[in-house]
Amino acid sequence: MAVKAFVSWSSGKDSACALAEAQRSGMAEIVGLLTTVNEAFDRVAMHGVRNSLLDRQIAALGLPCVKVPLPHPCPMAAYEARMAEASAIVKARGADHLIFGDLFLEDVRAYREAQLGRVGLRGLFPLWGRATRVVAEAMIKDGFTAYVACLDPKQLDRGFAGRRFDPSFLAALPMTVDPCGERGARMAERIRDSCIFCLGIKVRRAICCKM
Repeated sequence: MAVKAFVSWSSGKDSACALAEAQRSGMAEIVGLLTTVNEAFDRVAMHGVRNSLLDRQIAALGLPCVKVPLPHPCPMAAYEARMAEASAIVKARGADHLIFGDLFLEDVRAYREAQLGRVGLRGLFPLWGRATRVVAEAMIKDGFTAYVACLDPKQLDRGFAGRRFDPSFLAALPMTVDPCGERGARMAERIRDSCIFCLGIKVRRAICCKM
């Protein structure tokens, strides 16, 4: 019998792909989502996606979500304390695993596993070790539709902001930028629609702002 798990939901393509892969492979029974939200800006802490769009994703997925409010700025001690509280909620809802969309950053995975171990949870990494170009192309082929929500202008030209994550986008990326945003520019994409989840969420490109 598959373990019960929550998905660490960033609102972006990697967490959506990890959710889909965990379901496809039978790795876990997905029973909820966990998302960190910046209290000051009312946006997803990881990608800066509006909380209102996050709510539409949650509704479309049909899964309960534990939102973890984080202060801004957020000291590490505060982050870890609030994540521990959220982990207790996850466990109380019958899950003992948390799914992440990480691909190859060893230090990030080691940190996650250490923190989870302290609260009696374990991590699952459905995409781990896969070539990021292959993962990116598979996402597009499988029907994931995403748009770049934020980027580091020191790593990637501002003109990429708001672009659709598609073959032309991948072809235009400089060699220094990882196709999934894992290295170089830490891109953040917001999932608009996916044929796997049938989200059907309509979005429009907003004004590009410097943070």
